[in-house]
Amino acid sequence: MPLTDTAIRKAKPLARPQKLVDGGGLYLLLQPSGARWWRWDYRRPVTAKRNTLSLGTYPETTLADARTRRDAARRQLAGGIDPGESRKAAKAAGVERSANSFEVVAREWLAKRNWVEGYRVKVAAWLANDVFPWIGDRPVMSLTAPDFLKVARRVEDRGAVESAHRILQNCGQVMRYAIATGRAERNPVADLRGALSTPPERHRAALTDPQDVGGLLRAIDSYAGSFVTKCALKLAPMLFVRPGELRHAEWGEFDLDKAEWNIPATKMKMGVPHLVPLSMQAVAVMRELQVLTGRGKYVFPSARGDGRPMSNNAVLSALRRMGFEKGEMSGHGFRAMARTILDEVLGFRPDYIEHQLAHAVRDPNGRAYNRTAHLHERRKMMQVWSEYLDSLKE
Repeated sequence: MPLTDTAIRKAKPLARPQKLVDGGGLYLLLQPSGARWWRWDYRRPVTAKRNTLSLGTYPETTLADARTRRDAARRQLAGGIDPGESRKAAKAAGVERSANSFEVVAREWLAKRNWVEGYRVKVAAWLANDVFPWIGDRPVMSLTAPDFLKVARRVEDRGAVESAHRILQNCGQVMRYAIATGRAERNPVADLRGALSTPPERHRAALTDPQDVGGLLRAIDSYAGSFVTKCALKLAPMLFVRPGELRHAEWGEFDLDKAEWNIPATKMKMGVPHLVPLSMQAVAVMRELQVLTGRGKYVFPSARGDGRPMSNNAVLSALRRMGFEKGEMSGHGFRAMARTILDEVLGFRPDYIEHQLAHAVRDPNGRAYNRTAHLHERRKMMQVWSEYLDSLKE
């Protein structure tokens, strides 16, 4: 006699599991604990071996639901398909799709980047906030150019045009990684060149007129704040590294006898180690500072303790206290200053300058230069640059 909902609700658990039979191989297995499991017994095609398929639990799976699932399984069986094996295959496919989702591949790709930590955190936030909610659970193989364009458009529409371009660039890098690891066949992001509006050109505030630079250098020499900050201000124009690279400098990275600063890949924006030749003037500043901070880890320790570097606003705040406004000079401005004057005034080769700026310079064969490329010429350039700065100051 077929089961009814009333009979199921009235059934009481016994000391042993009991079967409440419905028909067609379907029954409700009532456990001593009170748990109720729908089961369906059938014989496998070809081998005719007996097998049992779980169809859910009661009351989450109602009697009507259980009968519907049983009938669907019987149709598979009639077609020569083993319902149990079919379910295993579907589950395996789901696991595979999950392992190949855009979010999984993107996080794997991100973990392999040798970026400075601050930039890694920024990219991770972009992906988590603006990409994963929309396409994170999609298999990378199934994603198309319109899928990525919709993601970028959402960012663009809120006015963050530059961020939209960067996010699209990151998505393209993830897809290239998916291709390299055998989880995608092509990169649809490549089809979106020119699809977004052009971001407004952004210039870092910088002094590039030699007369103005001389005034800045004299102001630095007269700076009355922290000695550590004053040394950072003196070195910033001579070395023209990124502000984060300067403030995170560690004594263990310097060889003052060789006049070299070797910045490891983990601290560089592009994840490539960088060598900065030091002029005699830079070494002199470093040796003077070494007396004060040389026993600690950081060249420019925080005023709040030697265990961390100086604040990212220390140099910028010092510039403001000296009277240089936001639109006039910035921490990054020392790089633009050096790039412009080394090229337009001192006449150094642009590839020497770009390499010293740690930009992606390539040789005539398209290969990236290594950290020691043109080292002899760059040493001379850095010494001439420091002497030129001295002449402007005087």
